Amino acid sequence: MSRPSLSKEELFEYMRRHRYAVISSVSPSGTPEAAVVGFTVSPALEIVFDTVNTSRKYSNLTANPAAAAVIWAGETTVQFEGVAEEARGAERERIREVYFEAWPDGRDRLSWPGITHFVIRPKWIRYTDFTQSPPLVEEFRF
Repeated sequence: MSRPSLSKEELFEYMRRHRYAVISSVSPSGTPEAAVVGFTVSPALEIVFDTVNTSRKYSNLTANPAAAAVIWAGETTVQFEGVAEEARGAERERIREVYFEAWPDGRDRLSWPGITHFVIRPKWIRYTDFTQSPPLVEEFRF
């Protein structure tokens, strides 16, 4: 009996159903720092979130774009590693629209001093579902 697999479309749907993730970045001293953020995901499996330019994650990600995230519900998880970039230029509008679909109130935050949007493009994602026996574990590399 073969184990069921998870498609990228199913992974996208799983991620899209969740609103919060833990985002990890690397501080200038090399120590990890983590924060819970409201996020969304694009069909290309990019994680999108907003932050202010006075936050630790902003400083960390602009100095070192390595980022990781965890999204979970009970015994299902997504571990995500990628490269973060502050959305700028024409790309900024696309990223903002992706974000505003999930977080319409994000438009109100555009008036906040220093508000900006980040996109984390995936390098590696692992989905695990421990409610199954054996557990479903799928890895994706980009």
